[in-house]
Amino acid sequence: MEAKETGRICRITLRFTNDEYGTLVTRWKKTTIKKLSEYVRRVLFGKELTVKTRNSSLDEFMAELLLLKKELNAIGVNFNQATHRLHTLDHLPQMQHWLIGWERDKERLFGQIEAIKMQLGKVEEEWLQ
Repeated sequence: MEAKETGRICRITLRFTNDEYGTLVTRWKKTTIKKLSEYVRRVLFGKELTVKTRNSSLDEFMAELLLLKKELNAIGVNFNQATHRLHTLDHLPQMQHWLIGWERDKERLFGQIEAIKMQLGKVEEEWLQ
């Protein structure tokens, strides 16, 4: 594989302390630039940098939503199993037992839906400020 010709033939070697290098790499990682050398060139020549920013409250929100998604998935699986079981029941006592479980699952589902609504309300309030 041939090396891509960039026209860059002059080389500068810099030496950094561990702290300096750590700071440089930390700042580089916060940008969208893929190569450290490109980052250093842009900083040296005052070119534009695109810096990524993260919203920590949004990270927390996403973690909560992932937990809620897993819980809703589990409830959906339970509903599917219960519906399948309902189609195989032929005695009244079995049907009454199924209905009790169905009510319990329905209450869990509505509770999770309320939790999702509350989380979405928090994000909405934060973004509207």
